[in-house]
Amino acid sequence: MQRYFVPMESFTESSVTITGDDFHHIVRVMRMETGDTVIVVQPGGQAAVAEIKTITDDAVLADVIEWTKEEKELPVRLSIASGLPKGDKLEYIVQKGTELGAFSFFPFQAARSVVKWDEKKAGKKTERLQKIAKEAAEQSHRTVVPVVNEPVTLSGLIERAQDYDYKLIAFEESAKQGETAKLASTLKVIKPGQSILFVFGPEGGITEKELDKLVEAGFTACGLGPRILRTETAPLYALAAVSYHLELLG
Repeated sequence: MQRYFVPMESFTESSVTITGDDFHHIVRVMRMETGDTVIVVQPGGQAAVAEIKTITDDAVLADVIEWTKEEKELPVRLSIASGLPKGDKLEYIVQKGTELGAFSFFPFQAARSVVKWDEKKAGKKTERLQKIAKEAAEQSHRTVVPVVNEPVTLSGLIERAQDYDYKLIAFEESAKQGETAKLASTLKVIKPGQSILFVFGPEGGITEKELDKLVEAGFTACGLGPRILRTETAPLYALAAVSYHLELLG
């Protein structure tokens, strides 16, 4: 069943009004008609099955049939901090990271980031990335759309890190040296409801100077297995490892 994230103000006690891009998707792409059902999700994560009653020129009006209880989110809040990569790699990280359960994304200007985002470009790119996250959350039947933050500096990232219970850095040299215990030990002790901020470098990785600043701020460097992963692959490895350990193993 098709899923749509709908603003709270679009709900009444027993109905919902769907407009904008979601209206276009329902009418033009899915070609739904009155009597068809969709899943609508409020910003807080509450989901309901709704039946389409009326289709106007710019809105779909649907009646809420029943509220559902869904357990789709990771038991911990895992945020991905990515050093700005080249090309469309950040879009890939946001899309696949959302499918794998990421809670939020923090692009940051790393020392080895080739690309530079000015203020005007950052706003437009972040808006596009947020749309990608919404579509990926709908496709993967999540109840929460991850927040994609505008790019920050390393200092800004360290400041935001104060809100997290655990702070990890994927560091290439740790992987080369065969370090495998830090991530596993973190997943053994973390409790449901707690949070992890996981930092990944751009192409070329994190510099020693950046590593020192992060470690001083309470981050722990860790390896992600014996193979060196690309900047767009490493976050997905970490998310899959968290899901396996905390969801599949229980």
